[in-house]
Amino acid sequence: MKKKTIWDMHRLSAEEFRSAPHIPLTVVLDNVRSLNNIGSIFRTCDAFAVERIILCGISQTPPSPEIHKTALGAEDTVEWTYCAETLDAVADLHARGYTVCCLEQVHGSVALGDFRPEPGRRYAFVAGHEVDGVAQAVVDACDLCLEIPQAGTKHSLNVAVSSGITIWHFFSHLAPQ
Repeated sequence: MKKKTIWDMHRLSAEEFRSAPHIPLTVVLDNVRSLNNIGSIFRTCDAFAVERIILCGISQTPPSPEIHKTALGAEDTVEWTYCAETLDAVADLHARGYTVCCLEQVHGSVALGDFRPEPGRRYAFVAGHEVDGVAQAVVDACDLCLEIPQAGTKHSLNVAVSSGITIWHFFSHLAPQ
């Protein structure tokens, strides 16, 4: 097998990407402190045509050399906004008709693999701080909590990794065929 070149992949230009269809998913980052994690999430959102990112609280915003290091330009293609309070972002999403999911380990969570996003609905998920996770008040404001089942000795995944897994799950159910 021969590896594909960048030309074989027929990638969209930044302008084409902005006007192309996106999956009905918004990613909300609740006080994510690592700029490398933020950049990685931007890059994953670009790869799977997520409609936008909302950066909240201490989450830094572009332009930033540290975000760019892992985003590799996705911070210029993925739509993003900043909201000082995550609860305000969640309230706005609810007002716009989104189902807001929290990516967190809680009693009563739904295993990610058991959750089936419905075509025609708009979704958002909130991912949280690398140590503290999603703030409890934000957890309480969400419609449901999604949890990635794990079988190892560690009790959590890196926020960029868990966001990537979750974005893929939504993409696999909502991407145009």
